[in-house]
Amino acid sequence: MNEPIVLRTGEALVEAEPSWSAAEPEVMIGELDGPVGQAMAQQLIGQVKGHTRVFALLNSDVQVKPATLMVSKVTVDDSRYTNILMGTVQAAVAHGVLDAVRSRVIPRERANELGIIISVWLDPGVLTATDYDPRVLFQTQREATAKAITKAMRNEPTIEWLLEHQDEVEHYYHQLALEGKL
Repeated sequence: MNEPIVLRTGEALVEAEPSWSAAEPEVMIGELDGPVGQAMAQQLIGQVKGHTRVFALLNSDVQVKPATLMVSKVTVDDSRYTNILMGTVQAAVAHGVLDAVRSRVIPRERANELGIIISVWLDPGVLTATDYDPRVLFQTQREATAKAITKAMRNEPTIEWLLEHQDEVEHYYHQLALEGKL
């Protein structure tokens, strides 16, 4: 019998140069007949202007498994931003999910039973970047997706690690605030 996967969470940060390519997804993974499946259904039917929820697709008409619902962390109000989000980022997320299945982080035999909700970050600076490269963006989003899923499925970081390193880990933006840079 398979161990139940009720609800697991994970996040990741993958950065590249230039800064607009940073990816910082947050994921929830769980069984479709549990709280994650219920949340996916509610999110899909409860669409909000500027935060459209869509399934991760390899291309139109090719949805990945486990079913993965993408939600933007940024309010979307520009058609170019929408096209990048629903193009390069959506494809990268789909590939990252399949990478996690291929590496057995997500058991292949559970792919039809599990669901993933992924909150994705696409830097609005991508719209004005003169050096925008969809290949770089695709790679960071793909890698970050697989990394966040891996951390969720492995329950990382562990509570032991967190307690041991609590005072060593500085929040980047809090540190900038302390330095008067925000």
